[in-house]
Amino acid sequence: MVLSWTRINVFRRGRKEKGRVQGGDLEVEVAIPNHFRCPVSLELMTDPVTLSTGITYDRVSIEKWIEGGNRTCPVTNQVLSTFDIIPNHAIRRMIQDWCVENSSYGIQRIPTPRIPVSSYEVSETCSKIISFSQHRDHKRCQELVGKIKVWGRESERNKRCLASARDVLAFAFDCFSTDHDSIENHVVVLEEILEVLTWMIPLGEEGVSKLSSQASLNSLVWFLEGKDLASRQSAALLLKEVSVQELAKVSGVVEALVKMVREPIGSTSTKACLVTIFKLISSGENREGIAERFVELGLVPLLLEAIVDGEKGVCEKALGVLDCICDCQQGKEVVKTNALTLPLVIKKILRVSQLASGFAVSILRKICDKREEGVLIEALQVGAFQKLLVMLQVGCDESTKEDATELLKLLNGYRNKAECTDSSSLDFNHLKKPF
Repeated sequence: MVLSWTRINVFRRGRKEKGRVQGGDLEVEVAIPNHFRCPVSLELMTDPVTLSTGITYDRVSIEKWIEGGNRTCPVTNQVLSTFDIIPNHAIRRMIQDWCVENSSYGIQRIPTPRIPVSSYEVSETCSKIISFSQHRDHKRCQELVGKIKVWGRESERNKRCLASARDVLAFAFDCFSTDHDSIENHVVVLEEILEVLTWMIPLGEEGVSKLSSQASLNSLVWFLEGKDLASRQSAALLLKEVSVQELAKVSGVVEALVKMVREPIGSTSTKACLVTIFKLISSGENREGIAERFVELGLVPLLLEAIVDGEKGVCEKALGVLDCICDCQQGKEVVKTNALTLPLVIKKILRVSQLASGFAVSILRKICDKREEGVLIEALQVGAFQKLLVMLQVGCDESTKEDATELLKLLNGYRNKAECTDSSSLDFNHLKKPF
């Protein structure tokens, strides 16, 4: 039995994969043998595999079926005694020969698929990595980590299978970071581990524990301050996963994070650093002291710059950090005295996201003191009153609603003293229609 595949569809596939295909009559049909189609997707199989029931499927289709919680063969409905899938090389070669025979119709030969990594191979590799790490054999360990990296690059399926190796790699990173001067001696293998760990985020509990050791944290901060851009970004991504309480004890971490924000590599690493800074000054030990240190290093103007130029995610996180900095007296004074703060923060209300608006209102609530008439009048002049009214009408969470209400009460007493604001500059697009 065969199914027909019209030549016009073949032509469409050809254009998609290799550009325009030249040909004649578009109504010529190409017959595809039924056993070349996957019983699940009904598409031409590119990586045929056979189950224990003897039925052949395309690997992607049957793996999705099994991962979806199904425990039976889709065709026979038999309960699978094993979930092992075996490559069907005979069918694959037949499909490739058929593709070559019909190449004049725009059909391309399917490539010979790479055999995906097995859980047994991953387990064996992990055992060797543990052994070589304990003996500080960085060369052999580096070879094995390189093998894992190659496996991960081959397919997303391999990456999912390799997720079980993340705790082992974190263990290896800790081992090669423990010895005195070990970072310089083992920098290559540590860089390899960093790169692989970044696409295994989020890490498991054991992996987080290993990376939260003082030795591992010292290595991460060392890479964060280094010159290699890839390693700096990897270190930034992993630092936001570690224990904040332990990270706060590491010497030089504040300076390294500020340097990353000042000299950004990209939005991904900037967002990761802002998340880490937020955790340090909102939940870490000695929060006020850490916040003051960030302020002394000039973080506030860097945050304002990020709010001006950054994308949505960067802007949200920069506003969040700025809000936390306002919780300490020194930070609040620096934020308040910066000429950009009020116009910039007020402008971002209702412009970025609900989260960003909440942070912006919270910042205003903290820096608008009834004893400082100048600040309140300036806030009115740049449209704070109107923005807050709009925000209450649009709707927000209870905490933001409470801050906005208190600000409106505070600002209302100074409206007569404030200069008139050009209403044409205000954005009323968020107002709800009364009908």
